[in-house]
Amino acid sequence: MASHESNNRIGELLLKAQIINKEQLAQAQAELKINPGRLGSTLVRLGFISNEELTNFLSVQFGIPAINLQDFSVPAEVIELISSDLANKHHIIPINRIGSTLIIATCDPTDLSAIDDIKFITGYNVETTVASEASIKEAIDKFYDSSSMLDDIISEFDDSEFEVVQDEDETDAATLQKETEDAPVIRLVNKIMVDSIRRGASDIHVEPYEKFFRVRYRIDGVLYEIMKPPMKLKNAITSRIKIMSELNIAERRLPQDGRIKMKLGKDKSMDMRVSVLPTLFGEKIVMRLLDQSNLQLDMTKLGLEPRALELVDDAIRQPYGLILVTGPTGSGKTTTLYSALSELNKTSDNIMTAEDPVEFNLPGVNQVQIHDSIGLTFAAALRSFLRQDPDIILVGEMRDLETAEISIKASLTGHLVLSTLHTNDAPSSVTRLINMGVEPFLIVSSVNVIIAQRLARKVCQKCCVREEIPVNALIQSGMDPEVAEKTVCLKGEGCEECNRTGYKGRIALYEVMTFSEAVKAAILNGANTMELKKIAIDNGMKTLRRSGFNKLIEGTTSFQEVLRVTAKD
Repeated sequence: MASHESNNRIGELLLKAQIINKEQLAQAQAELKINPGRLGSTLVRLGFISNEELTNFLSVQFGIPAINLQDFSVPAEVIELISSDLANKHHIIPINRIGSTLIIATCDPTDLSAIDDIKFITGYNVETTVASEASIKEAIDKFYDSSSMLDDIISEFDDSEFEVVQDEDETDAATLQKETEDAPVIRLVNKIMVDSIRRGASDIHVEPYEKFFRVRYRIDGVLYEIMKPPMKLKNAITSRIKIMSELNIAERRLPQDGRIKMKLGKDKSMDMRVSVLPTLFGEKIVMRLLDQSNLQLDMTKLGLEPRALELVDDAIRQPYGLILVTGPTGSGKTTTLYSALSELNKTSDNIMTAEDPVEFNLPGVNQVQIHDSIGLTFAAALRSFLRQDPDIILVGEMRDLETAEISIKASLTGHLVLSTLHTNDAPSSVTRLINMGVEPFLIVSSVNVIIAQRLARKVCQKCCVREEIPVNALIQSGMDPEVAEKTVCLKGEGCEECNRTGYKGRIALYEVMTFSEAVKAAILNGANTMELKKIAIDNGMKTLRRSGFNKLIEGTTSFQEVLRVTAKD
């Protein structure tokens, strides 16, 4: 199905060339709302333009040859390069291969995602020709025989008795092992991993559903669908990844966790943390990419503003106390903590960490991997740490009262303790600790600082342009009127550099809450989160939304990103 942008572009071009008029375009667009599809074929169906006229127009407009598919006999080895799923999804068909170049026929030359998909899956350079949608459909039906169309037929068959769940569950390990040794499967899995690194992804999601199987990358915090491999490769791809992660391929009923270590060239290596989870239609795999070379351990480059950096630096230089970093999963808490440890890592100090999982190896730091299943919990590790003469302790997460109490007692007895919580902002961390059962007087006595953070995508500097945002919209989002009047907003138009997203890279937004006398008094008096937040702001705390505004004014991020990752004060 064509994208809205693609249909709009072709409609504008046809209108400009006076091949159709405004009334015909409006009628076709109204039809598309009822029956979604491609604008060109809708105009043909309504009789406003012929297939031949449309094809010739697209050929001239985009400078690519128009062809008549009835004249072509496509070799079987060329057809096999592209699956029927992919051909039907993008409405394309391969027609020839010359060396490392694959020639395809498409009815929509503006569909760049189709070309990217084909390049990625086949490994060939792609050249396009243009043909009518009807002739491409006929060619797909003609050249893809019944055996290769079986997946499509099954996906449209709505009878639960036709499922072969038992057979799938009974597939033995030897069969799975043999399937994963097929060269195409090995090449495909390798390509997925290498391409994810090239695109700067942080996670790979391999997801089975009832009628399709897809691969998505998380790039700059947002998931993008990359490809839909054929359903028949589902078991082979899943098993291949599990073998690489040294997991049990015969076990498909329980979650499993593993790691993959890849070498990229002579000096670069990449770790992948692999999580396998049984779902209704198969095993979902998430691979977290851990690139040691990209780990930013310089606190001055994290995104902290000068005053916030000064407060954090002062807190971590204290001889004892508790430092909490809070935010949702994937907000960069680990990077902030590792950066703090990097600043504190001296031969004169004994630094110990309890993590689940250990994401990066830090030289000079004693790191312990938590294993709840064998009794090595955060609380158990912490008790052992206190018998190991520690100076600085990092607790991966405060999950329960026991862990929180031991951490607080350690911070009150001459140790600097760093940990994380899952809360929305800094003031709500106090409420979370109280709800866990920690006494308010212990919080006031032990906590040096609470840091809340989010990651916002950075506007691509190569394709950024000015964005006209109404001053009222800025004011309503919480910006001071006098600041809003002067603010120039930027957005990315999308280019090759940023994969046409308009964003490249991320920057952290910070909210740093220090424990002034007023904040301590409010906690001891039982103030709620909103009251505590107001007092902290009155005492100089800059909220996440304010931090976002600063990055917007600097031209680092966009207005939409600030609204996406932060809540109004």
